[in-house]
Amino acid sequence: MVEARCMKCKAPKQMKHAEIVMTARGGYMGKGKCPDCGTTMCAMMSKDNAEKAIKAGAKKAY
Repeated sequence: MVEARCMKCKAPKQMKHAEIVMTARGGYMGKGKCPDCGTTMCAMMSKDNAEKAIKAGAKKAY
């Protein structure tokens, strides 16, 4: 699904409960939770990567 870096664990991981949102400026961002510590994770992404993540199972929230 969506991979991002957890700021608490300091390691790149797959997000749990990932959803793709659109930013105010028209970009795409993946938001979810760290599977280990539960901290909120975010990852900026292109439109192509956002569509791939949605097809892979991320929730579309826009």
